[in-house]
Amino acid sequence: MKGEAPVNPRLSLVLGGARSGKSAFAESLLLSSPPPWIYVATAEALDAEMAERVAKHRARRDARWRTIEAPHQLAVALAEVPQNAPLLVDCLSFWLSNRLLVGADLNAEIEVIVDALASRKEALTVAVSSEVGLATVPENALARAFRDATGDLHQAVARVAGSVTLTIAGCPLKVKGW
Repeated sequence: MKGEAPVNPRLSLVLGGARSGKSAFAESLLLSSPPPWIYVATAEALDAEMAERVAKHRARRDARWRTIEAPHQLAVALAEVPQNAPLLVDCLSFWLSNRLLVGADLNAEIEVIVDALASRKEALTVAVSSEVGLATVPENALARAFRDATGDLHQAVARVAGSVTLTIAGCPLKVKGW
């Protein structure tokens, strides 16, 4: 990001609110590429309810998908995935929340992630993230910091993505690109 990476036509950012259909839409984008597809999951199942959510996501994917769990080490996971492998990162906002809660330098880590995503030019790469900037101003500092960092992350990824889609009620709306 230092010199601002050029737009990567093979990178798509899919945004949406909770239960908007963003993950299912993102998964459908990869189906046009030959498998195996790589799914980098960033959520941590820290309780039974979250474990059930993760299980539902996994149930949608068949044996053609390979899952890599990277709740904190997203840059490492991105570096390990072959450049010619179709890749889905789900989701950037979960990763950002994980990093925020351990006191990471978010600005530096966002820069690394954006550069890693922008550099994946051989195969389709789709990044999913929750749009959190459409609500009221949060009442506590931690929530405001998350909202602000998420907005910064989305803007940075959108600048280098060839495509940006916003999903609302299961309907994908093209914001940028193909």
